[in-house]
Amino acid sequence: TVMWSMSIPKTPSMTQFALNHSHIVRVNRKGTQLTLELVREFVAQNNAAQIKHVIQILSQEFALSHHPHSRKGGLIGLAACSIALGKDSGLYLKELIEPVLTCFNDADSRLRYYACEALYNIVKVARGSVLPHFNVLFDGLSKLAADPDPNVKSGSELLDRLLKDIVTESNKFDLVGFIPLLRERIYSNNQYARQFIISWILVLESVPDINLLDYLPEILDGLFQILGDNSKEIRKMCEVALGEFLKEIKKNPASVKFAEMANILVIHCQASDDLIQLTAMCWMREFIQLAGRVMLPYSSGILTAVLPCLSYDDRKKSIKEVANVCNQSLMKLVIPEDDETDEGKQSLSLQMEPKEETLSQQEVTSSGESLFILTSYSTDKIPVTLNLDGIVQVLDCHLHDMTIGMMTRIAVLKWLYHLYIKTPRKMFRHTDSLFPILLRTLSDESDEVILKDLEVLAEIASSPAGQTEGQGPCDGSETRLGQSELHVPIKASQVSMKGTECSPSTPTMNSYFYKFMINLLRRFSSERKLLETRGAFIIRQLCLLLNAENIFHSMADILLREEDLKFASTMVHTLNTILLTSSELFQLRNQLKDLKTPESRNLFCCLYRSWCHNPVTTVSLCFLTQNYKHAYDLIQKFGDLEVTVDFLTEVDKLVQLIECPIFTYLRLQLLDVKNNPYLIKALYGLLMLLPQSSAFQLLSRRLQCVPNPELLQTTDSTKTTLGFKRSTATNIDYMELLQHFEHVQNKHLEVRHQRAGRGEHLDRRVVL
Repeated sequence: TVMWSMSIPKTPSMTQFALNHSHIVRVNRKGTQLTLELVREFVAQNNAAQIKHVIQILSQEFALSHHPHSRKGGLIGLAACSIALGKDSGLYLKELIEPVLTCFNDADSRLRYYACEALYNIVKVARGSVLPHFNVLFDGLSKLAADPDPNVKSGSELLDRLLKDIVTESNKFDLVGFIPLLRERIYSNNQYARQFIISWILVLESVPDINLLDYLPEILDGLFQILGDNSKEIRKMCEVALGEFLKEIKKNPASVKFAEMANILVIHCQASDDLIQLTAMCWMREFIQLAGRVMLPYSSGILTAVLPCLSYDDRKKSIKEVANVCNQSLMKLVIPEDDETDEGKQSLSLQMEPKEETLSQQEVTSSGESLFILTSYSTDKIPVTLNLDGIVQVLDCHLHDMTIGMMTRIAVLKWLYHLYIKTPRKMFRHTDSLFPILLRTLSDESDEVILKDLEVLAEIASSPAGQTEGQGPCDGSETRLGQSELHVPIKASQVSMKGTECSPSTPTMNSYFYKFMINLLRRFSSERKLLETRGAFIIRQLCLLLNAENIFHSMADILLREEDLKFASTMVHTLNTILLTSSELFQLRNQLKDLKTPESRNLFCCLYRSWCHNPVTTVSLCFLTQNYKHAYDLIQKFGDLEVTVDFLTEVDKLVQLIECPIFTYLRLQLLDVKNNPYLIKALYGLLMLLPQSSAFQLLSRRLQCVPNPELLQTTDSTKTTLGFKRSTATNIDYMELLQHFEHVQNKHLEVRHQRAGRGEHLDRRVVL
């Protein structure tokens, strides 16, 4: 039997209850009734001192006693006091609650249960008066929610429901004071504690007078942590809570602190848990669409999170689709006004805007937690500024990462292209660092990636923002790009070559165009496989994206000074094949066909000088430009050349080309024997070079079709046309071109002999 021992002073109205310090009262219904009557008597007398004294005795000597039976009696007594005080219990809540909450930590589960029961009675009597003490009650309940004893948990749930009813029906809840405690407790790892926290968040969300949305930035990270709980029930509850918050955000976007939550979403958009990642990505999508340019300062972090998701497979199709919407929406936020170069305005904006950190994949701790931190700011005071440096750093990092998927690489290149279109002046500050990786991307295994890469490079080469004053494409200076030196060829006029000019500088080309051509050829030279498999594809696409004449003119100009003669010959053969066969070069072929303009003649002379690296391509260029006499003169020189198997193979291919639609006009000119004697002679020259192969038979049958000139006597109306052609081409020094051809071929012969000599010397060493 539990005993109470209380020291109560004598009062005139309570003689029958006069007790001394050693008086013992049994704790049962009679004892509880006695306490009730005693406290009610003090309440009737308005004797606050005696009431406090009773509570103090029950607290100190019983509820906080070392003896478990005494603690039980004290708890029951405090509950009885609260019942006796009724509406006046609010005046003594601190004294009533504190000892009961202390018993929540008791080692004896039965005492924890009695404490829970006692507090239930105290709260039920006090109702709304307990709200000023809500935090301590919540703190105590959060501990009981995870109690291992089922009876204690059951009791705490009853108390929890009661407290929720009180908060729901009251308009005096102190949300500001509660948020710090909620922010602390939300990071609990205990499942029951998490369930308790989420249940309270759902309740607070449902109360119209409580605006929890204002404090969402403080608890959002914790909510996403709980979303990854192992319990399906808790995950579902958390999903519901986050869904309710998102509905509120869509209803009242003007009052939402988007910027303060951007960093939290960036972190969780990179989570390994699919549900967390998908939910965070959905939030990010809504934030970008609702907040617009407010999210722009956080672009680099958003891209870090979004870009890898674009390469997910069908197992994560939902995440991929939402990430794609985020990426597209963010891209639309970049506008031409972001390219303003007002340095004073920029300086002010940079001082006021948050310091945005760029998150690379390496900036993740071993525990999987991101180190990405953003400083929130008030959009009312600070102008939204595009932090281009951070974005470019992220894009550059992803391009360097060889493990990323194809769709991510394509998205990165689309971003770069978009930025060069919208903010060209700012982007050209980064071109020197981006140029090398863009060139390396040309070796990508995906044609789609190469296409996007070429679009970016073409935009760099043609944008007016990339023009450097005082440095045209023919500048004789050396320019350093990244870590590779670019030796820009000197002007053709400086090497005493007649009838040619340097690469044309049109309004659509800038100083980066020639650097691009130099580096592209250097890449082809170092990666012969790239030239073999993708060379024609790359050059054809560039002809569509840029000026085809400029591309051929500049490449020919560069190859003219190429030291690796074998590569020069291979490259010329590739360019010639593209020129003669590609539909993209139709207009350029027509331009060269007649040589009516000074520009076309200059282009012919420029191409010719480089085409001399390959004798057969030089003849084909003469066929294309209808320089048949010169073609015949060249073929006459072939007798002095070293005829190899490769040489004969190229002659074979040229014969095949003559039968193609491109040379239809040439075959028709065979009808006019009188005015085209050198065409027929040139073709017979090719026939004499060939061994009696299938190509020999093909060309022989063609020449057999040439009519007898005596049978075709008619009014000679072609003389005027022929004379016009000859008169327009009189300013081309064909003799000088022929001498140049001999000079180039002699160099090739010398190099081949040196190479053969080295090989023979090595053979002798092996024999010895």
